[in-house]
Amino acid sequence: MIDFKTSQGGNTRIENDTLETLRCALRGSLLLPADDGYDISRTLWNGMVDRHPAAIVRAAGAGDVMQAVNFSRDNNLLLAVRGGGHNIAGKAACDGGLMLDLSAMKSVRVDPATKRARVEPGALLSDFDRETQAFGLSTPTGINSTTGMSGLTLGGGFGWQSRKRGLTIDNLVAADVVLASGEFVQTSATQHPELFWALRGGGGNFGVVTSFEYQLHPMGPQVLAGLVVYPLDQAKQVFEEYRKFTATAGDDMTAWLVMRKAPPLPFLPVEVHGKEVVVVAFCWIGDLSRGEEVTKPLHGFGKPYSAHAGPMAFADWQTAFDPLLAPGARNYWKSHDFKAMTVDVERILCDAAATLPTDECEVFIAQLGGATNRIGTADTAYPHRDTEFVVNVHTRWHEAADDKTCIAWARALFDALTPHATGGVYVNFMPEDEAQRVATGAYGANFDRLSELKTKYDPANLFSQNQNIAPKA
Repeated sequence: MIDFKTSQGGNTRIENDTLETLRCALRGSLLLPADDGYDISRTLWNGMVDRHPAAIVRAAGAGDVMQAVNFSRDNNLLLAVRGGGHNIAGKAACDGGLMLDLSAMKSVRVDPATKRARVEPGALLSDFDRETQAFGLSTPTGINSTTGMSGLTLGGGFGWQSRKRGLTIDNLVAADVVLASGEFVQTSATQHPELFWALRGGGGNFGVVTSFEYQLHPMGPQVLAGLVVYPLDQAKQVFEEYRKFTATAGDDMTAWLVMRKAPPLPFLPVEVHGKEVVVVAFCWIGDLSRGEEVTKPLHGFGKPYSAHAGPMAFADWQTAFDPLLAPGARNYWKSHDFKAMTVDVERILCDAAATLPTDECEVFIAQLGGATNRIGTADTAYPHRDTEFVVNVHTRWHEAADDKTCIAWARALFDALTPHATGGVYVNFMPEDEAQRVATGAYGANFDRLSELKTKYDPANLFSQNQNIAPKA
């Protein structure tokens, strides 16, 4: 017999014969703690998360997902669902429950005639980019190739293409879902439209998506992208020029700011390594013949230490930040949405950047606006259609002894920024300890509708290991 945690926090025991019946019903595998592959499946991107499920179903297809969901529901088990395992909150694993691992389901199938892609939930951005770029196609995703397509999409999804083509969810045209009842349904604007609405930003609250279908767009394969690195003592001038530049930037242009200590990048002089810097990271996805002229001002925000920019394959640019975001480190995030980067926000960020607690901590400012804000607040579960900038406070370190210092620094900066922010937050940037922000911060005016749909599709809250939308009592 094996002890499991129940969805209510209690304990239950499952007979070995019952588990063996589940194992035989799977095309994939059932992993117990002593089995090869168990530790690989349970290990997530955030090194702070170290959870041990009682068992793991490593699914090979939708049939396995249905088996796992039915088994969890029928035995009242705590259930966690893993896609790419990259989410900061670490909800993809649970202690003592059943973990449904979708990471082996990585298929990406492109139809170049219809410009559509069918993507399984274990696919990473790197899997998606390799397949779609082979056809000169893409859709808006994130900026780190090790991110999972599933979690990114269910939370909203934004990156270098979003100002021109919207969020990832704005390009989602259909999804296959296994509900808490075990039923398999297909969703789109015409099939289960209310469920399809909820999936576009509502996280993993409403079921397990076994296939996403995206609208694709001509893209690259080359873009004009790169980094311009300025000393932190020039940050005031950089911010002033950045405000002017982003105020008039077209939808093909996206520029982010990153404040951190300079990593040992090969294009930076050795004497700059470890110094506080403000980095302009940019991507122009329009006509390359115009790109040099459009991006030239980014090199003149001050006197940069150095720059590394030019035409490059979009798929390569998507991997540019991977070395700085490798799995295994301890990570804690705090995030705010903003309508503008004001002088007060600039001052707070610059003061904080001068006191970074570790060499890997950073603050990044993501530029949104454009097409992301041409969708109505109520058109998708994701409601933040007036956000122009997202500030993410990203603390990163390796020793548990530094937990208190790094988390306190992130929270202090978050608190200082709060009076200047909208009150909204991107759900994929929320750490585990922010449950109080789900209703008003993550979903706002859309929360009541989401709660009603949760009550309809998951009344017992089987899918609770997420930024949870509880069903109505």
